[in-house]
Amino acid sequence: MQVVHSIAQLRTALDGRGRPAFVPTMGNLHAGHIALVRQAKPLGDVQVSSIFVNRLQFLPNEDFDSYPRTLQDDCAKLEAEGCDIVFAPKESELYPQPQTFKIQPDPALADILEGQFRPGFFTGVCTVVMKLFSAVFASTGGGVAVFGKKDYQQRLVIERMVQQFALPIEIVGAEIARAEGGLALSSRNSYLSSAELEQAQALSGALQSLTQVARQGEQPLEVLEAQTRQALNALGWQTDYLTVRLRDSLQSPNAEELASAPLVALGAARLGNTRLIDNLEF
Repeated sequence: MQVVHSIAQLRTALDGRGRPAFVPTMGNLHAGHIALVRQAKPLGDVQVSSIFVNRLQFLPNEDFDSYPRTLQDDCAKLEAEGCDIVFAPKESELYPQPQTFKIQPDPALADILEGQFRPGFFTGVCTVVMKLFSAVFASTGGGVAVFGKKDYQQRLVIERMVQQFALPIEIVGAEIARAEGGLALSSRNSYLSSAELEQAQALSGALQSLTQVARQGEQPLEVLEAQTRQALNALGWQTDYLTVRLRDSLQSPNAEELASAPLVALGAARLGNTRLIDNLEF
């Protein structure tokens, strides 16, 4: 396995090796990331993973400085899974000047849910992903990139970006990896105490409860969503949103769509000082 730190080194390492299968990460890898690597590996000729904590997607009051950075351990895990190339650039490599050119995603998709509570988040995500795509795919003519479905809205935003810019990249969504009890695996789970890890299962439970009653139509969806938020908050959470949306647009379903359209329940809530997200398709 090669570990490279510059775009020039990456492109040299990729030269003549065919179609990349790319997994971008911010490091502090857990079993969910490793599942992405396993899914990606057979989809290309060379498997590339990046490790980069992207300042542009953190708000001023968020955890950029304290976000876990575990490069040596991450590389060991990736090597054990047969990763071919790790791209681990310094901030000065991806952003040698202030990044004044940025990707502005469609507000209809990016300014709701996560975008409402984390303004500018998806601009930061799209900008760094576009740079990473350029670094990995510009010299190879395209390939595959695998993103986890836990970041459901993020994957949709990136899919739309790839479509609208006609990038020669196939976006593949990987299913959510969960711990026993249902908690979605996340790097931020490491912030939770042992007691909070037990409590954290309530978020996936709340989403399951919402999916079980949403299609019945016995009460308005807004009422069911509010009741689910209240029930989670009563357990000590601070909920940003718990809601049911159309899978393809993340807009609220009308009565007919609620009865039969492909839907997803999405939630974001804070337990103590840790903000967690999750979703469940139904």
